[in-house]
Amino acid sequence: MTVAPARNVPGPVDAPVAPPKVVRQRRIRPGLLGLAVLLVALGGLGSAFAITSVRATGSYLAVARPVAVGSLLTADDVTRVEVAGGQGLAPIAASRLRDVVGKRAAVTLTPGTLLTANQLTDKPMLGPGQQQIAISQRIGAVPAKKLRPGDKLLLIGLPDKSKSEADAATTRFETTVIDTSVPDNNTVVLYLALAVRDVPAVVALNANNRIAVVLTSAA
Repeated sequence: MTVAPARNVPGPVDAPVAPPKVVRQRRIRPGLLGLAVLLVALGGLGSAFAITSVRATGSYLAVARPVAVGSLLTADDVTRVEVAGGQGLAPIAASRLRDVVGKRAAVTLTPGTLLTANQLTDKPMLGPGQQQIAISQRIGAVPAKKLRPGDKLLLIGLPDKSKSEADAATTRFETTVIDTSVPDNNTVVLYLALAVRDVPAVVALNANNRIAVVLTSAA
């Protein structure tokens, strides 16, 4: 009888066995959890507020056509517009149209811009130490086809023809146009802001038709 040789079967190995890793679960503090929830809520409210601000619309007044400084505002000078948002602006509401008409433009108004209260005034366009006067001129003696409020003028007192050339004196006065009117086809009335000290002399010269008008700066 034949006996088969025994196979070499590895026996048990006395090697150290690594213990299983235990993953510790981090504890979430209740305070931090509440703060996270609060931040998420505030973020949602902020987004909602921003969307609402952008989508909110209002009816305001805008400039419809050019308006020179010092001019009286009419209903045709403004138009009603719908504006979305408007954060940081202070435009005049369309419902206040009656409060706007009849006021003067404190600055030059440009078409397409929103109308604000600081662009208007109900006071005469007079500076410190000035008074308003009116002088009449023939159409052909006016230096521009149409003078506008804010235009700077130089009034030149013409010599008195009744006096000799040696006694004739030429005087000059700086002034600013407040408004104009055309009562007829031959005359223009200029409403001017003039220094108080110059008013008596200019009134006397105007009464004798001895004033020449020069445009020095356009508004």
